[in-house]
Amino acid sequence: MSLDGRVAVVTGGTRGIGRTIAAAFAARGAKVVAAARSAEPPDERVDVTDPGSVRDLFDRVEARFGRVDIVVANAGVSRPGPVAGQAPEAFADVLATNVAGTFHTMQAAVPALRRAGGGRILTLSSALATRATPGAAAYSASKAAIEALTRTAAVELAPHGITVNCLSPGIIAEGMGEQLIGNAAVWARYGPRLAAGRPGTGEEVAAVAVFLAGAGAGYVNGSVVDVHGGLDW
Repeated sequence: MSLDGRVAVVTGGTRGIGRTIAAAFAARGAKVVAAARSAEPPDERVDVTDPGSVRDLFDRVEARFGRVDIVVANAGVSRPGPVAGQAPEAFADVLATNVAGTFHTMQAAVPALRRAGGGRILTLSSALATRATPGAAAYSASKAAIEALTRTAAVELAPHGITVNCLSPGIIAEGMGEQLIGNAAVWARYGPRLAAGRPGTGEEVAAVAVFLAGAGAGYVNGSVVDVHGGLDW
């Protein structure tokens, strides 16, 4: 599954699953820009809540590499809290980063992808998008919205040769998942529900991302791909 000659942009690409996806793309020959709010060099910094910041990122990438072929809208945050007690500002921050940030990334990427003759957009959901978990209202709502956004974008962009698919990881021993695994009470509740008997790895998520970004996934569009080891809650 070579990505030779492809140019990929990964938001939230300097840590966690985003960093692992970026590394997997690079290992298969892609030129990769891993962008984040804290990224170095400054040219790769982006705030996905700011449409202008995201547009500037794609302008810089296209000017530097001449094209954009693959986009991974991975930047996201979690602000746990109960529905009855969560600060409205915290809820709004999750939606602004996860949902609006994904939208801004898609919208800014489309012109470059069209100029390249088509391409791939990958979004990031979560197993929590379809599972009720106390304290995860903001995060779960944001991920469910991303799945709906993915399906709509897939239909709209298909005539331009652009596919849009979504990765839905379960409990992964990287990034935010490390906090779940490290919480004894949480792990005691959910660990036994993993058919695989273990958490997933970032590399296992990245392997699916590589497939969806490659030539072999040309007829996969509008899909939400679970990568959760058989999670049954």
